[in-house]
Amino acid sequence: MEKFIFKTKPQMGAAAAAQATEVIKKAITSKNRASIILATGTSQFETLKNLVAADGIDWQKVIMFHLDEYIALPADHPASFRRFLKERFVDNVPGLKAAHFVDGDAEDPQQECRRLADIIKQHPIDVALLGIGENGHLAFNDPPADFQTEQPYIIVELDEKCRKQQLGEGWFKTLEQVPRRAISMSIRQIMKSACLIVSVPEKRKAEAVKCALEGPVTPECPASILQQHKNCKVFMDEQAASQL
Repeated sequence: MEKFIFKTKPQMGAAAAAQATEVIKKAITSKNRASIILATGTSQFETLKNLVAADGIDWQKVIMFHLDEYIALPADHPASFRRFLKERFVDNVPGLKAAHFVDGDAEDPQQECRRLADIIKQHPIDVALLGIGENGHLAFNDPPADFQTEQPYIIVELDEKCRKQQLGEGWFKTLEQVPRRAISMSIRQIMKSACLIVSVPEKRKAEAVKCALEGPVTPECPASILQQHKNCKVFMDEQAASQL
């Protein structure tokens, strides 16, 4: 694991995006396509802004996978991660080869998990852009996370700290509005990515960052599994890294 600490969020995002750009370009050069995973949330604002502005990526050779989505939340809801990725990424890059969104309001969430699993199994992931939650979660794998399941996508229950984070970031007006379930990419599927680029800004993430990067590897701090990845790069601002 490599750690990079920057004074500001814009510097952090620019560096994380530059690293992702390099990986995507190399994948396209070597095999004529790249498969990527994108996270959402406030941690990704600067990274995605810089990624869509990067020079020299042939986006028509890039396949995007979506990390997680609330169950029973319409795609046009302000907190929808599909909407987030469409507005902040898909609409801003020319002609992606494919964008595989998680349909959170699918009639049968289990079938949606199977649908996505069938697709992602055909596309080894070159790079995953991730964040770390205030409770140490990766994607919506809240503690205690399932480190064992081989299913690429799973249905998860969101814990109260996770739901309060979504409220605190301004995505919902009340805690009761925050969904209690989601479809999430599993820990093992995330860890299959050839490269992990993790962006973590802000003081409120400092405790989770310390737990993830310096604590024991445990399902009680899901992001601690990052310590076991052979090519993981963590980009932080000074506030997020303040407890290291």
